[in-house]
Amino acid sequence: MKIVVLAGGLSPERNVSLSSGAMVCEALRSQGHQTALVDLFFGMEGREGEDPYAAPIPQGYKKVSPQAPDLKQVRASRKDQSPSSIGPGVLELCAGADVVFLALHGSCGEDGRIQATLDLLGVPYTGSGCLGSAIAMDKDMTKRLVAGLVTTPRWETVTVTEENLEELTENTPLPAVVKPIASGSSIGVTIAHDKETLRRGLEESIRLGGRTVLEQYIKGREIQVAVLDGKALPSIEIIPQADFYDYENKYQPGAAREVCPAEIPPEWEEKVGQAAQAVFQVIGLSVYARADFIVTEDGTPYFLEINTLPGMTPTSLVPQEAAAVGIGYGELCQRIVEASLRARKEGV
Repeated sequence: MKIVVLAGGLSPERNVSLSSGAMVCEALRSQGHQTALVDLFFGMEGREGEDPYAAPIPQGYKKVSPQAPDLKQVRASRKDQSPSSIGPGVLELCAGADVVFLALHGSCGEDGRIQATLDLLGVPYTGSGCLGSAIAMDKDMTKRLVAGLVTTPRWETVTVTEENLEELTENTPLPAVVKPIASGSSIGVTIAHDKETLRRGLEESIRLGGRTVLEQYIKGREIQVAVLDGKALPSIEIIPQADFYDYENKYQPGAAREVCPAEIPPEWEEKVGQAAQAVFQVIGLSVYARADFIVTEDGTPYFLEINTLPGMTPTSLVPQEAAAVGIGYGELCQRIVEASLRARKEGV
């Protein structure tokens, strides 16, 4: 098949996405596909006359920098200074492909907009459809939909401004987790045990747009579960070397210990698997996703969020969970493509 792998884009998770895209492109080529790696934001700018299906994969993409990218600098470096988030030639390339593999992360790829664009073009793509993607990207909406089915920490959704900053700092119960409503890779997330840290987290929320989830802090073990083609994979436990599994810890080898399958009792494994599948189904997701939980000492899984385009980098979790049941990286990419083509035919 001819497959366009879309990566990069204009998101704080841009560098993670480029790593995922490079890995996926390499894997799909090893499976015998004609595969082109394309940056959603830059498109074919500077690559005029190049055959993207024959272009070498930049190996430097695979390593994720510990710092999130400066998006103002990224935007300024594109010749095309139009407000479009889609670079030149991208849609034309997608229209000529048999399927588009979405290796995008963050708002430019997981909020349903690129899915809707490809739907209107009539081009199949990997992962969930536009509606499920949009819902899952909104942490507040997701919690509202699943709160009656799974246990989730108490939360409040607010718009943080300079005017209400002091009030929120004073009145938010501690400890608390401050989360931008629509971000991933722990960007902008703050765990606050005191008012000074809470204030810093709220100030960061203003910088990221203001819309924020203030969530009850739950102490427990960090367990994540992927769902592949409707079935839960073995869980994985994240044990960060630092106090918090933040952006830097997620993508640097050795920054966290990852145990898969998680060393938890079988009944806990069953609970988190069932909870992940319940969230996956009620939101209307398809193909694959990864749900994040905190499991307390009594075995209660607290659902945090679900990611519709989870990372596929060298340190990412879904490939590790798939490997635990004998699915190698290349086979995983192939299965995602095949399941996605079925889902698009079924209209999901």
